[in-house]
Amino acid sequence: MKFSVFFVVAAAVCSGFTDEHRHDHPEQMPFDYVKFPYEQPLYRTSTGEVTADAIFSGITTFAKLPWVQCLTRQHDVPVDIAFLGAPFDTGTSYRPGARFGPSGIRAGSRRLNLYGGYNVPLEANPFKSGQRIVDCGDIPVSPYDSSYAVKQIEASHRSILQRTAFSPMANDSETGEALEAIALDGKNHPRIITLGGDHTITLPLLRSINSVYGPISVIHFDSHLDTWKPKVFGGAPSDTAAVNHGTYFWHASQEGLIKNGSSIHGAIRTTLSGLEDYEVDDEVGFQRIEAREIDILGVNGIIQKIHETVGDRPVYLSIDIDSIDPAFAPATGTPETGGWTTRELRAILRGLDGLQIVSADLVEVAPAYDTNAELTTMAAADVLFEVLTVMTKNPLGKVKSRTE
Repeated sequence: MKFSVFFVVAAAVCSGFTDEHRHDHPEQMPFDYVKFPYEQPLYRTSTGEVTADAIFSGITTFAKLPWVQCLTRQHDVPVDIAFLGAPFDTGTSYRPGARFGPSGIRAGSRRLNLYGGYNVPLEANPFKSGQRIVDCGDIPVSPYDSSYAVKQIEASHRSILQRTAFSPMANDSETGEALEAIALDGKNHPRIITLGGDHTITLPLLRSINSVYGPISVIHFDSHLDTWKPKVFGGAPSDTAAVNHGTYFWHASQEGLIKNGSSIHGAIRTTLSGLEDYEVDDEVGFQRIEAREIDILGVNGIIQKIHETVGDRPVYLSIDIDSIDPAFAPATGTPETGGWTTRELRAILRGLDGLQIVSADLVEVAPAYDTNAELTTMAAADVLFEVLTVMTKNPLGKVKSRTE
């Protein structure tokens, strides 16, 4: 009897506590609800004030985007831009931990659209572009077999990339003319922003890209060349060991995935095995911007050199977080001092406005080495905010009259 009375009283107290502290969020999207076109969830009180729930609550997707299970039961949902995690770090040579990069980057992105998501320098709000932008979750990557994991990454990326995009082909922003698709099959395909993972993942991603666009120009921001021959980087005791985060571009070149001469590195500052490393880099097809050149060329000079190299060709963007100096982004597998600041890299990325970026990745974020302030994961999220904005501002396609 005493227990029954206690239970009733306790229930009443808990009910009162819940009523007293309840926040009414009629516009908050339920966890399992995907709303298209994307409408930003509003977390506000009856007086219009933003609540703390806007940062802390709900499933942690990138920038609070809708979660779509693109690889499983929602494989038939068409999208325009998809964030996709590739939690793989078996190809790293120094500090492991980038398998936790996707979750870390998502955590660092929580505040991106709290105040609306308007990108002031680019004068655009990617979240209100009218495009269907989603978070597809993570690729189920094996931590035990790196060669199998590479196949998993390629197959998963390709399964999304080869679909038709949600939005029809847009018109050219300058002339108003209808755009034609730049894909080999003449269709408009979604763009994928992949969250790494160590840089090995770029090889299977380029294989996937090749299936839709053919050989691709590459913009690569990194402190390292990543074009080393396997016998130089790792020694290549086996075919599996030959594919790692320092050799993937060499393999991509051997497979014909990179458009030679129209690809470029930025922020390079690594030591070399010798000057022959540059000769191999030239053979792979890259031009180079050393990190220290920013003191001579400045941000605008670097942007100009990238545009001159890539031109109006379709381009894949690959960003290693170690392109940023470890003073600003310490949580990475192979840090190198003397890098660019977060502000400089973000400004350079904004300068890619106008380019045909078909997809992108950001890699080598290893949250275990971050500061308590989560500097690296926030920097990674902000870098991708710039990439996302550039993508939404520049629809994929070519003007027929120009090509003729």
